[in-house]
Formats: sequence, structure tokens, C-alpha cells
Amino acid sequence: MGDDSEWMKLPIDQKCEHKVWKARLNGYEEALKLFQRIEDEKSPEWGKYLGLIKKFVTESNAVAQLKGLEAALAFVENAHVAGKTTGEVVSGVVTKVFNQPKARAKELGTDICLMYIEIEKAEVVQEELLKGLENKNPKIVVACFEALRKALSEFGSKIVTLKPVVKALPKQFESREKAVRDEAKLLAVEIYRWIRDALRAPLQNINSVQLKELEEEWVKLPTSPPKQTRFLRSQQDLKAKFEQQQAQGDQSDGEDEVETVAAVDPYELLEAVEVLSKLPKDFYEKIEAKKWQERKEALEAVEALTKNPKLENGDYGDLVRALKKVVGKDANVMLVTLAAKCLAGLAAGLRKKFGTYAGQVVPTILEKFKEKKPQVVQALQEAMDAIFHTTTLQNLSEDILAVMDNKNPSIKQHASLFLARSFRHCTQATLPKSVLKPLCAALIKQVNDSAPEVRDAAFEALGTAMKVVGEKAVNPFLTDLDKLKLDKIKECADKVELPGGKKPAGGGEGAKKPAAKAAAPAEAPSKSSGPPSRSQTSAASKSSAGPAKKGKPASAAGGKAKKTSDNKEVVESELSVEVCEDLAGGVLPASCLQQLDSANWKERLASMEEFQKAVETMDKSVMPCQALVRMLAKKPGWKETNFQVMQMKLRIVALIAQRGQFSKTSAFVVLDGLVDKVGDVKCGGNAKEGLTAIGEACSLPWTAEQVVSLAFSQKNPKNQAETLSWLANAMKEFGFAGINVKAFINNVKTALAATNPAVRTSAITLLGVMYLYMGAPLRMFFEDEKPALLSQIDAEFEKMQGQSPPAPIRCVRKAAAEDAGDEGEEQDEDGGGGGQDIMDLLPRTDIGDKITSELVSKIEDKNWKIRKEGLDETAAIISEAKFITSNIGELPLALKARLNDSNKILVQQTLSILQQLATAMGPGLKQHVKALGIPVITVLGDSKPNVRAAAMATLQAWVEQTGMKEWLEGEDFSEELKRENPFLRQELLGWLAEKLPTLRTVPGDLMLCVPHLYNCLEDRNGDVRKKAQDALPTFMMHLGYDKMNKATGKLKPASKDQVVGMLEKARAVMPAKPAAPAKAGGGKGSGESRAASATRSQPAADELDSKPEAKKVRGGGAAKKGAASKKPAAKNLKDDEDKSGPIFILVPNAKEQRIKEEKQLKILKWNFITPRDEYVEQLKTQMSTCFAKWLQDELFHFDFQRHVKAIGVMIERLETESDATISCLDLILKWFTLRFFDTNTTVLMKVLEYLKLLFAMLNRENYHLTEYEASSFVPYIILKVGESKDVVRKDVRAILAMLCKVYPASKVFPFLMDGTKSKNSKQRAECLEELGCLIEGYGMNVCQPTPAKSLKEIAVHIGDRDTSVRNAALNTVVAVYNVCGDQVYKLIGNLSEKDMSMLEERIKRSAKKTPAAPAKQSAAEKSQREHPTNPNATFLRKPAQEDPNKLKIMYRTYRIQARQNAHHSESSHPSIPKEFQLDLDMIEMDQSRVCELPDLVQHKLDELLEPIMIPEPKMRAVSPHFDDLHNSTASTINFVISQVASGDINTSIQALAQIDEVLRQEDKAEVMSGHIDQFLIATFMQLRLIYSTHMADDRLDKKDIIKLYSCIIGNMLSLFSMESLAREASMGVLKDLMHGLVTLMLDSRVEDIEDGQQLIRSVNLLVIRVLGKSDQTNMISALLVLLQDSLVTTAGPPMFVDLVMKCIWRMIRYLPETINSINLDRILLDVHNFMKVFPKEKLKQLKSDVPHRTLKTLLHTLCKLTGAKILDHLSMIENRNESELEAHLRRVVKQSGNLSGHKSDRGNEKEDRMSKAKVSDILSEIFKKIGSKENTKEGLTELYEYKQKYSDADVEPYLKNTSQFFQSYVERGLRMIESEREGKARIQTSAVIPQHGVDSGLSSTNEELKPAVYYERLKILRQRQGLENNARQGVVGGEDEPQHRSPISSLLSSKPSVASSTDMLHSKLSQLKESRELYQQEHNAHSHSPTHGHTRSASPAANLDDLKKRLERIKSNRQ
Repeated sequence: MGDDSEWMKLPIDQKCEHKVWKARLNGYEEALKLFQRIEDEKSPEWGKYLGLIKKFVTESNAVAQLKGLEAALAFVENAHVAGKTTGEVVSGVVTKVFNQPKARAKELGTDICLMYIEIEKAEVVQEELLKGLENKNPKIVVACFEALRKALSEFGSKIVTLKPVVKALPKQFESREKAVRDEAKLLAVEIYRWIRDALRAPLQNINSVQLKELEEEWVKLPTSPPKQTRFLRSQQDLKAKFEQQQAQGDQSDGEDEVETVAAVDPYELLEAVEVLSKLPKDFYEKIEAKKWQERKEALEAVEALTKNPKLENGDYGDLVRALKKVVGKDANVMLVTLAAKCLAGLAAGLRKKFGTYAGQVVPTILEKFKEKKPQVVQALQEAMDAIFHTTTLQNLSEDILAVMDNKNPSIKQHASLFLARSFRHCTQATLPKSVLKPLCAALIKQVNDSAPEVRDAAFEALGTAMKVVGEKAVNPFLTDLDKLKLDKIKECADKVELPGGKKPAGGGEGAKKPAAKAAAPAEAPSKSSGPPSRSQTSAASKSSAGPAKKGKPASAAGGKAKKTSDNKEVVESELSVEVCEDLAGGVLPASCLQQLDSANWKERLASMEEFQKAVETMDKSVMPCQALVRMLAKKPGWKETNFQVMQMKLRIVALIAQRGQFSKTSAFVVLDGLVDKVGDVKCGGNAKEGLTAIGEACSLPWTAEQVVSLAFSQKNPKNQAETLSWLANAMKEFGFAGINVKAFINNVKTALAATNPAVRTSAITLLGVMYLYMGAPLRMFFEDEKPALLSQIDAEFEKMQGQSPPAPIRCVRKAAAEDAGDEGEEQDEDGGGGGQDIMDLLPRTDIGDKITSELVSKIEDKNWKIRKEGLDETAAIISEAKFITSNIGELPLALKARLNDSNKILVQQTLSILQQLATAMGPGLKQHVKALGIPVITVLGDSKPNVRAAAMATLQAWVEQTGMKEWLEGEDFSEELKRENPFLRQELLGWLAEKLPTLRTVPGDLMLCVPHLYNCLEDRNGDVRKKAQDALPTFMMHLGYDKMNKATGKLKPASKDQVVGMLEKARAVMPAKPAAPAKAGGGKGSGESRAASATRSQPAADELDSKPEAKKVRGGGAAKKGAASKKPAAKNLKDDEDKSGPIFILVPNAKEQRIKEEKQLKILKWNFITPRDEYVEQLKTQMSTCFAKWLQDELFHFDFQRHVKAIGVMIERLETESDATISCLDLILKWFTLRFFDTNTTVLMKVLEYLKLLFAMLNRENYHLTEYEASSFVPYIILKVGESKDVVRKDVRAILAMLCKVYPASKVFPFLMDGTKSKNSKQRAECLEELGCLIEGYGMNVCQPTPAKSLKEIAVHIGDRDTSVRNAALNTVVAVYNVCGDQVYKLIGNLSEKDMSMLEERIKRSAKKTPAAPAKQSAAEKSQREHPTNPNATFLRKPAQEDPNKLKIMYRTYRIQARQNAHHSESSHPSIPKEFQLDLDMIEMDQSRVCELPDLVQHKLDELLEPIMIPEPKMRAVSPHFDDLHNSTASTINFVISQVASGDINTSIQALAQIDEVLRQEDKAEVMSGHIDQFLIATFMQLRLIYSTHMADDRLDKKDIIKLYSCIIGNMLSLFSMESLAREASMGVLKDLMHGLVTLMLDSRVEDIEDGQQLIRSVNLLVIRVLGKSDQTNMISALLVLLQDSLVTTAGPPMFVDLVMKCIWRMIRYLPETINSINLDRILLDVHNFMKVFPKEKLKQLKSDVPHRTLKTLLHTLCKLTGAKILDHLSMIENRNESELEAHLRRVVKQSGNLSGHKSDRGNEKEDRMSKAKVSDILSEIFKKIGSKENTKEGLTELYEYKQKYSDADVEPYLKNTSQFFQSYVERGLRMIESEREGKARIQTSAVIPQHGVDSGLSSTNEELKPAVYYERLKILRQRQGLENNARQGVVGGEDEPQHRSPISSLLSSKPSVASSTDMLHSKLSQLKESRELYQQEHNAHSHSPTHGHTRSASPAANLDDLKKRLERIKSNRQ
């Protein structure tokens, strides 16, 4: 018991493996209970038992085994994962269960096998059971048989594959064990139940006694077909149906039974026999022997071999040729019979493989039907019938048509009989109209033949065709037959019995039952053979018998039936004049008839009017059309001289044709007259209407043919010209369907040759219309015309090029509507469409006679020169004929032999002949595919590339003509792939990978290629393997994953695993099948008519109980096509909807989980040299959970275009899905690393574009890369830095620069160090450059692990072989030197003498340069010079049409470009900190606007304050034609403006000069209206271009740049002097313009150039003008946004911010004048947005409080000017309550109406005088504040300012009631404020705003407070600095903030300051410059980071002394 208790505690799975059998038994019992209890089939619990189930069944203890089997059965039944165990468990059952004595064990074992079959694992089970049949233990064999029998009995032959079972049976009948033999017999009986006689052939060779027993058993079996009684999991719908039928008592047995039984072809069960090697060795000599006995012997030997029912494939060409020769030429009829039997045997044994030879032998056999002897005829018939089954009727039709005109009646008779027999085996699908039409035409001729046997055969053939495809399809071809003959054909049709009881398309009793006829069009022949279904007849009877129940459908069906009879073309015989008069008399008034031929024209006119009224009111059914038109033709008829009468007559003809049942007979009566009047000036229009009406009634093709021939039979050129123009128009209206071009092409040629130009013109116009429909082949008819005429035709064709034919607006009435529908379907089925028909129209030559036996023998000669002669002759014959029929005699075999020629030149010549043949023969080439096309594939295996290329070109040319279907049918194609030739395989697979995705369907024979494809996947040649992998998805798209997976079953286990893995990968990238093309209405009749016919047949289809067959129903098909043609958009829309969802799915913690898994090594670490498949697979798996399915498919598609498309979508969604993008960032970056290994530049550029945007977004979101993300991405992007293409390297550098903002530079450093070890010299150089940039930008701290170690590694590269690497290494070390000086020599360690000397030289050179310029240019700056941006790309070069969206597009383009430029400039990190640096990404934080400031260089302040003189722009002479240009259209202005942004300086200057000329003339300036934004955008783009590109380019002359700047500023001044134009500038554009101008003012490079200072003063003036003249609302908004952006960029220079704020103060000064014109709502919205980004607290945290005060000043001023009304202007702000702005405004308004203004306008006391009442209110408020804890300080300040302003104000009354303590507190507070302000004023600099909120530099002198006081202070300060005191205003430097000095603070004042002493200013500026340099050097010593805060000078006194010394030195130098 102790033992028991031990195992009792164990978990179930451990018990099942316990060594004690009781424990196992207990485990199995508990497992069984558990398995029955788990409800979720996908529960993880099942996974625990996966490895144990085999042990359950192979249990050694018999008792436990039973329980184990029960548990295993429960597991298989319930577990989703059970399928994985199939092989091992079934194998265990076979070996360990089937040999058990207990019946229960065997029963359970069988049940387990069957259960595995039920869960879709039939193949594996069957394989294991068949292995069991080979076991030596008979018990196991018997049990396996039982299991197989039971499986077949329950699941049926569809699930259990019988071929391998049947193959194994015969051997078991020979077993010594009776039990085995008996079981084999039982299985054979069961198999017979399912496949009937197909089993006989494979079992023919077993013991005769056993066979007899079997025969007896088979006879006893019931004849009703068996049914499947157990169903797979995927067949639950069938199961439900089956159970329902069982419940209903098994009543229905129709279609379902047919469906249940899968007809098994006995041929499939047979083993192929190889016969070619068994032919007698002397066969080919004997067959040529003179003695007929020898020939007979040879043939008998062949006959014996061909009796084998299945033959092995091989090259039977020689044998077939020998037999063909006997049939065709042997005089001995007995031998002919033998040879025919041999051919029949070959065809039957080879089946589709014989198709190759069919075309060669059929003409010979047909010719031989001239023999009368019955045995010969019978043998030939058998041969023909056998051959028919190996190919298609379409392939044989040409040969049959060729003998239909033979003089010998016997040949015609047998050809027709063959057709009759063939038709029986056809269906509507395999007998399309394109095949049926020519055959019917030939048969109709034979119906009228003199020989009765020929007529009878033709009737039989036509009757059979009618039975197969239905009357409706055949009747259009039988219009010329009389009723007797039609009845005969119908009689024959009724007699025809289709094989296998196939349902005829027309319905058997259609003639008798109209309702059945109604259902008929909706029927289609069912594919499986079986009795006609009941549902058909029941539906028919229901529709006829039950109109009460289903009124509408029945009537619809009845109506359809009626239509089918009416809608046939109206055929009527010619009536005599007397009969016509009688008929006309019955419907027309007597007076009308009498006056018809009156001599008085007025009476004739009256008669016509009566005639017209009668026709208009007449009923269609009683209108005698022929009689009426004959009355009209009565004398004077068409010779009528009065035009009014004639017009009426013609109108009546049109009416009769439109309203009556108008036949061709009636048309003949009137056509002559109509054509005669077509050219008449007065009657021509009516005549054309009449012709059009006849076209509608009798079809345009027929009418056109008659009309054209009539017109050209007369000589009137006017008629001819008008006829042709009518026809051209009619073609457009009716469409081109059915037009017989050949019929009137000769007349068109006659017209082209006419002397009358109008006729020629009309003919050419008609050709143009025909070209729309026919395309290029039309020209081939006219190639022989004169060159002049041909050029006219070409010109007309050129006009039509690219146009699509118009949709038809008319259609042929009556049957035409349905015909159109059918034609449309036909076109779709043929796949050729219109083009196919056009090719058929071309006149073709039969060159069969020219391919003589002499020519063939030449081609086959032993001497290569003679062979070449033969090939040359062949080529000449083909090129001379141009277009040929498919009859080319024995040429195919001769050419085929040449494809294997040892002389490669001849092989190539043969290939070129085959290409020629393809063009010449067109679609007829199809029948030669097997004979000639497949051998071309063999040539693809040639070792010479040029031969392979020629073969591929030939193959492509053939496929263009034939389509792919013919190639893929049969085994020939797969046999080619089977050849183990690496060249052939890779060419063929590559070709398949290209072709298969374009096909909508493929023949099932493609499956035969799959085993060979799998072999190719494991081929020893790498290229073959790659091509096979590429082809795999394309195979899968047609065959499906399941089929292909199933095919792996025959592979070896190791291969199978590998191939299955590849299949899984291919499944992910499987392309979608191309959609069925939406049918164009113009193709074959209008879309409406097709849809109409579809809906008409719908009720009939609905009547059928739509079972699965409904899909096959023809009407259903039509309906489906109709719907598809009407709603192609809907499908696409659905696809788009699928893609409209999010592309990334935000899965919480998914990234963390992935990081964790990688750390725990559960998944592969993303680290490789080249990506292996397992990495790609892993990435796919990880992506599947968080990427949209469609996106993942695109990302892993094998077509790179899909990658580009996917990245495009990712770019679009980057902003909207930023959070999800970040959550999937690791996967996105990993996918991009894979793309770095692609060679496609397009993808790479798109990848880099995305990455730049991605890193910009990450920076905005303040996201920092994790180690995990960086390590899987950075090493791979560094690989790309060594790319050979500059454009790629430039982008990679930009990305690396941005990377440092989201990942620490110190961590990027080691990756770059690794990059320097690369073998790629470019990569080494670039990595070293980047390292230099990092050191410059971030100091020595970035050097990891230690500076010394890093520097040593970098210094190694100074000795590199590559110059660029050496230079980069030197530059990097110099960068270190700039940071840490001589210490660099310690860090780099020992260098060779040569390297050290190079380094020292480089360091010396860098030291000579001014500190303002960095010693080394960073890579990014270099890249800017290398890659000047091309703004031309952003503007249209052509004069564009006015488009409202154009400006938006331009602006967006500009922004994108600006963003890209910013990426380049961002990456530079100068070693010496500049005074102003902006963090561009921070500026970009505001998504709605773009505001980039590139890195700024130092600015020099020399002579900045000299008097301003605007430079005279030096313009080029204006181009002479400009006056015309600028007056013409706005598009000219667009063009000129676009040139302003040109990258070429001269182009830009010229454009600016032209615009300036316009702006300077007031009368012309208005033309610029509407273009201002466009012009300003172009201008600031040019400014940006100059700043980033031209200024950095040493090659450009700086004078040119100054000239360009002058032009720009001159233009701007002109523009902004005109207020009307200036006000058009929009806010966004003004913002960017101000940004550009301020940047320019701060550009020190401009100052260094001659005239640069003058330029900056001009800019200063321009800024003032822009501020004053622009729309004030836009201007204030722009400045607020600019201020916000520049504050966001904390790294930016305070100078920039100061200047923007000065602009705002100036705008505030304008407010009193402009307050009524500005849009307060918009300004307040912008202030609100500003406060959202910078709330009050955040503003106060800034280093300077000036922005805060600026904002307050703006708001206070607005409040002062508008009062409480300002609160009404907050309408544009959402959630006003949450707005900080509203609270602020309320507070200000509440304090007092004007208090907010009194701070700003202190000098203006008159305005601010207040009434006494207000004074008391204000003081009360102030004292309240002082009394409150929070606001006491604010209250004291306000009280101080109040007293300062109103010195006479009395505050005593407010103090006297308070405590002594409070009074002393107030006084003390006021004193402190006073002393504080006094002190501050002393050290105040001009750059810092005074405490009161308004800058003195921006206010005029009369507003300043106590100017004398300030002047005193100013003097003291100037004396301290050693300056003279003669300037009233100037730039005064503070002692402790040298970096805050602003030379431009005064630039924006109302009056530019003029210095009284130039020398003094020069001195001062020089001193400033010196001090700044000193400051920078000190700064360098203390700080390595450009973003380091501004350090104050440690010793102001020492600094001042130094300054004084320098000042003295400078003065002495100047003297």
C-alpha cells in the first residue's frame, strides 16, 4: 500500500508514464475523465499529453492498454492538437494493437484510425495502414484490411484515396493465409461498390478462380451508388444534410448521389508500361520494306504493344510519323487498318500526352476517309475518336474545316460524323461560340449538299450541337435555313442520347413545354455523369403549373419562354406586289394608298402624312413591314423629286424599322433608296436615321456590309463619303461587336484610292474609329498603300492613340440583347476578347503547299550548310506570307529536330523562325504548342547564355499568342521540369514565377510539376533553389496550400520538414489571384443588355432549389457576371475598407515581453552578418500579433514594389498612429534592417525617408530607444553609411545625427567604433567622420569605454591605405585636439613618425583658421555642400492652370523640403559653441507649422549702426518679351515666381528683376494680387537655399549672393510698400518670412562679405515695413507662433527670441490705431494656444521673464483698448472654462477697465486721468491685495506704481483705520521697492526690458520716464568703459552679461540711430568682438557641450582691464 500511496499523489501525466502498471492504469482512467471533461479543444492542457499518446496505445499491459486506447480515442476526438500525433499513434496501433488477441483492443485501434481520418488526417492513416499490409504478421495485415474497408465504407472514395490501395491488392490475393485472402476479397468488393468497373483492369492478372469469385460477389451488389455516412470535421454541412435526408426517409436520391460518387478513371489506377524500348530493333527498316508482309509484321508488333491500356510517356514522334506514312500512303488497306489501330492504341494509352502528335496525324486520317471499305473506315473512326480525347476540338477544328470543302463526299460525310460524335463529349464550356460558329457554317453548306449521306451527317452533327449547347446558342447560325431543314435538325437533336445521361443544355422536352424552356437557359450540363436531376423537371412543372402561388416568377419564366421564340431574327419570304397591296390596304387608309403615286406633290405629301400617322398608331404585332416599305417604293418610289415628300418617306422607313418586326427582306427593299439619298443635302440626315434604325433591327454588321457594298457599286462620291461617315458614327453608337471587317475592307481601300478628297477623308476617319476597337492589327491591311496615304492613316491612328472606345448607346433589338450577353461571356471564356477576333479577321495565307518534302529533307540533311539553306528558305516563306494559317505541313517535326542541332547557330536560327512563326500564325499557334513549343523549353537547358536568351524570347513570343493554358496542360511541361538541368530549371522556374501570378486559372496538370518543384528546392545548384523558392508562392496561389502540403507526403522525412517550412513561408507571401476583369460595355454589346439578360434568367434560376449546382447554372453564371461587371468598385471598396483600420495594433506590454524573451534566450538574438530564414520567420511571427494582416503580407511580399507601397502607408500613418508605432518600434526597426540587405535602391531610399520621419517623431514624443531596440538596429544602419551612392550616405548621416537625440551619443559611439573595423573603406571613413562629429558636439565624455582606448583605435586609421579614411581619422583627432588641446598626444599613444608628422601638420593648419570657423567641418555640413537642394522640384515648370489647391501643395512641398534640410543641418555639432544655436526638433514640436532655424554661425557686429542706405539692386536687363508675358495670364506669373526659387542664382535674379518691374509700376502691380503667398514662399525658399547651400559653397562668388540678396530685399520693400498687396500675405507665410529675415540678420557670414552690413541694415528696414504694412491680425498671430516655436527650442539663442519679442512690442505699439481692424478672436486663440504650451508656471521658469511680461503686456493693452468686450472674443477657443487665458482676462478686466493699460502707457497721462470714484475703487482693490497673504507683494508693487504715476493721490484715508503694524509694513515695503528699482536701473542694459514691461528701444523718446536720470546713469557707465559721452543712444554693454548684448535692439526702433562718431563705434564693436572671442576660449576650457549654460565671467575686473588693453591696441592699429 505504501507504494500505492506514493504514486496516487502524482499528477495524471506522470502516472501515465509510471513504471507500475496499476499506476498507469489509474493514470489512463483519470486521463480519460479529464479528456471528456475539457470543453475547450484548444486548451493548453492537451499539450501536456502530446508526447504520451503513443505510449497510451503501445502499453505492454493488456488490461491497461484497453484503458489507454479509450483515453487515446477521447484525446484524438477532442484535442485540437491531436493531428500532430497521427503518424506515431497509428503506427503504434498497427504494430502493437492489431496483433492483440482481444477483439475490443482491435476495435478501439480501428476507431482511433477512423477518428484520425475524421480530423482530416486520412493520408497519414492510409499510409500507415498500407505499410501494415507488408507486415509479416497476418493478424496485423487482416486488421489493416478491416480498418481500410471500414474507412472506405464510411468515408467513401473521395476521402480514402483508392489508387495505392488497389495497387497493393493483387499481391495480397497471393497470400498463403486464407484470412488475408478473404479480407482482400472483402476489400475488393467494397472498392467495387465505389468505383465499379474501374477496378476490373488492375485485377485482371489475379488467379482466375479468385477473379470469378469476385465477379460473383460484384454481381450481387446493389446498383444504387453508395453514400458517405461519416464526415470529416470540415464537412459538417454535408453531415447535416445527410442527417436531414435520413430523417425524411431517404426520399431524395437525385443530384446528391451523383455528387457523392466520385467517378474514378480506371486509367488512373493502372501502371504505365514502357513500350518504345520494346519495339523490334528493325522496326523502322521493316516499316519501309517493299514487301507488305514485312510491313505487316512490324505493325503487328506495334499493335501488340499498344494494346497496353496505359503507356509510359516518351518521344513517340518517329513512331507516329511512320504510322502516319502507312495510313496516308500505303496502298494495302489491311496495313492502313493496322496502322490506324496502332494510332488509336497509342492515343488511348498516352491520353493527353498524345496531344502533341494529334495535329500531325488528323489531316492524314481525314483524307483517308475516301476509302470505302468498312473495316478501314471503322479503324480510322476509332483512331479519330481516340485522338479527340487527347486534345480539344478547338485544336482540331482547322483540320476539320480544311476537309469540309473536299470534293469527295465520303470525306465530308465522315468529317461531319466525327463532329457529331465529338459534340456528344462536349459541354457548353468546351464548345464555345468561337469554335461552334465556323463549324456550323461549314455544316450548313453540307446540309445543302447533293449527296444524301453528306446531308444526313451534317444534320446529325448540327442536331447533336443543338442538344449539347441548346437551341439558343445554335439558332443564330441557322438563320439561312428553311423550316424543313430546321425541323430535321431538331428531330436529330431529339434522337441524340448524350453519354452517361448528361443533361442537355437546351432541356429535352423544351419544344413541347414552354415552361421547361424557360428553365432551360438556366441549366448547365452537370459535370458528373448521372441521371437528369428531378429538381429540373420539378422546377419546370412548378413554374408552368403554379401561377397562382408564384405569380411573378412564373410569369417571368413564361415571358422568357415567349421571348426565346420571338427573339430569333425575323425571317420572312419575299411577298408579291399584290399581296403587299392587300396587306397594306388592311392597315392604311384608302386615300393614302390612292395618292401615293399622284402626280401632284402636295397630294403625295398628304398621303405621306397619313401614312406616318397610321404607322405611329399601328400595333407592332400587326404591322406588315415588308408590305409597307414596298408601298413606299412604289412609283415614284426612291426617284421622288420633291424633297419634302422624300424626307417624309425616309422618316417613315425609320419609323417602320423602329416599331415593327423588320426583316432583312424588308431591308433589301429600302436600302438601295436610302443609300442613294445619303449624300443628299436635304434628305441625307433622314436617310442616315433610316439606316441606323435598320441597323438596330437587323444588326449593324449585316447592315454595314450591305450599305457599303451598295454605296461603292454606284459612282456618286458624295454618297460614298457620307456612307463611310455614317458607318464611323454607327460603330461608335453600336459598338464593334460582330463587325466583319473583311467584308468591306476592300471598299475602304477603294475609297482611299478615290480621286474625291471627301471620300478619302471619310475613309480615313472610319479607319480611325475602327482603330479604336481593333488597335495595331488594322494597319496591317493597309501596309501596301502609298507612303503619303499611309502617313495620313498613321496620323489618324495617332489621334486615337490612348483613347478607349465609347460605350455603345444603341444595341441590336430582339435577340441582340441576349446575344450581347452571350458574346460577352464568350469573350470572357476565350480570354482573348476583342483582340482575338481582330487577329481572326486578318487575311491569312496557307503555306502548307510550300512546305514540300524537299524542303523538309533539306532541313534534316546531314550537311549543316544545307540544313541552314532549308531554314533560310523557311524563314523567307513565312516572311513573304506575313500572316499564315495553322497548316504548316511537316514543318513542326523538322524544326523540332533542329532545336537539338549540334550547330548552335542553327539552333538560334530555328528559334528566330519560331518567333517569326508566332507573329505570323497568331492564335492558330495553339495546336503546335505540344509539337514545337515544348521543345523550345528544352533549349532553355543549353549551356550558352545567348541560346538560352533566344529560347526565352521565343517562349515569350509564343505565349503571347497562345496563352498559358496549352503549355500547362498534360505532362509535357512537368517532364521538362523533371530534367535535371540547372540552366533549364532556373530559367523555367523564373519564367513561371513571372507568368503564374498573372493567370486567373490554370489547368489541374500544374499539380504534376509540384514534385519536381520540390526537387528543385533541394537542388545542389543555389540559383535553382532560389528560383524554386521564388516560384513556390505562385504555384500556391493556384493550387492552394493544402494540396501542396499534401504533395509533400511522398518526400523523405528530412526533405519533407524542409519543404514544409518553405511552404509556410511561401504561404505568407502568396500573391492574390488577379481579379476577373470588369467587362467593358464596348467589347461585345452593352453592359446594360448583359445585365438585363442576366436578370431575365434569374427567376428561372431562383425557381431551382439552389443547391451547390446553382453555381454551375448558366443563368446563374450570367447573373453573377452581370453583378460583377456592375459592381467592380464595390469589391475594391471592400478591399480598401480592410486597409482603413489601424496598421499597428497596440498590445500592452508586448515589447517588454519580447525583450524578456530575448534576454531569456527563448528567441534568437537579432544579430547576424546576413539575415537567415529563421530570423525572418521569427520576425513574421512576432509581427503577426501587432501588425495588420494586409500590411504584414505587403512587408514580406517578394515584389519590392509592395514594400515601397507598405512604407508609403507607414509614412502616412506615422503621426496618427504614433503610440502604436512606438509600441511596435523594435519590430519596425528590425524589418528595416532586413531591407538594408536588399540591393534595390528604390526601397532603400523609401526606408531612409521613413526612418528620418520616424526619428523626428520619436524626438518630438521625447521617446528614448531601449538597448534592445538600438542593438538590433544601429549596427545595420552603420553598414549603410558605407554605401557607394552619395544620396544614401547623406540620408544615413542625417539619421545618425537624429539618432543621438533619442539614444545617448556615448552609446552610439561604440557602434561607430565597430563600424571603423569594416572592410569597406567608405564605411570606415564615414564612421570616423561621425565619431569626430560626436566628439565635437558632446565632448570627450562620449568616448567609450575610455577616451584613451578609443583614440588609440581611431589613430590607427591615420596609417590607412585609403586617403579618405586617413583624412577622416586626422579630422577626428583634430576635433579631439580642439576640445582637449595637447592632451591629445597622450591619448593617442605611440604613432609612427610618418603618421605623427601628418597629424601635427593637420593640427597646425587647423590652428591657423579663425576660431569662428571650426577646425574641421562636420560630415553634415559637408553633405550640405555636396548636395545643394533643388527648389525647382517644388514648383511647376510649365505655366500651371489656376488651381485653388496649388498654393497648399506648394506650401506643403516647401515644408517637406524644409524638414529634410533641417535634418541635414541638425546633425552638425560645431566644436566652438555659437552664440545662437537652435534645437530644430524642438521647433518642429508644433505640428501645424514648420519653423526651422539652421545652426547659426557667429555674427560680427562691425558698423552695424551706420545710417541705413538701401542698396540699389543690380538687375539684369529685363527680357524683351516680358511685357507680353506678364500681361498675358496668371500662369505666366506662376512660372516667373517658380523661377524665383531656382537653384541657379542667375535664373532667380532674372525672375526677381521681372517681378520687381511689375511691382514698381503701380498700374501693373495689381496683377500680382492672388500670387503674394506664392511669391513669398518662393522668396523664403530662396533665402533658405542661400543660407544652407550658396553661402557654404566656396565656388560661388559672394558678390553674386549679395546681388541676389539685394534683389530679394528690393522686391520685398516694393511689395510691402503697397498695403493692398502686403495684406494678402497669410499667417503661415508671414511666420516663415519673419523667421527667414531674422535668421538672415543674425548670419555673421553676411557681415564678413563686402556690403554685408549695408544689407543687414536693409533687412532691418524691411522688417519694420513688413510689421507695419502686413495684415495686423496675421502678423500678430505669426509672431506669437514664432515666439512659441523659438521658446520650445530651448537650445536656440536668446538673441532670436529677443528679436521676435521686439517685433511683438512694436505690434503692441500699433494696436491703438489698428484695434478696430484686427480679428481679436483669432489673436486670442493664438494666445490661448501659446498659454497651453507655456502655462504661467512654465513661463516663469524660463531663464528670462521677458516672454511672460511680453504676453502680459499684449493682453493688458488689448484689455485697455477693448474693455470688458474682450471676453466676447473667445468664441474660437474650445473648452473656454479650462483656458488659462479666460481666467487671466477676467482678472484684468475685473481689476479695472484701464488699469492693465496704465503700466504700458505711463507717459501718456492725459488719457489715463481717472475720475475720483474710480480712484477710490482702485485703491480699495490695492489695499485688499496688500491685506491678503497671497497677493501682498503684488499689492505693494501696484501701490508704489500708483503713487509714482499719481503723486498727488491721497492714501491716508485707507491707512488711518488700520493698525500701526500694517502702516509701518506698507511704508517699509514701498521703500524696499524704491531702492530695489533704483539699483536695477543702474545696471540695466539696453537688451533687457525695463521692469515696466515696455522696451525703451521700442518706445519713442517722449514716452520715456525721466530721461535726464537715465542719461546721467548712461554717462557713468560709459565713463567706466572708457568711452566718450557724445552719443545719445547706443549699444551699451553690461558688466556681467556679455552674451546678452544686442546690436539689433535699436534696429527696430522708430528712428534708426545715427552715431556721431564712426571711429568710436568701430572701436566699441572691435572690443565686443575681442571680448566674445576671449569668452569663447574660456568657455572651451570649461565646457564641452554646446548646450551648456552661459557661464559668467569669473572676474569682472580682470576682464575689464583686459578689454581696455585690447581697446588701446586696436586704436593704435587703426591709426
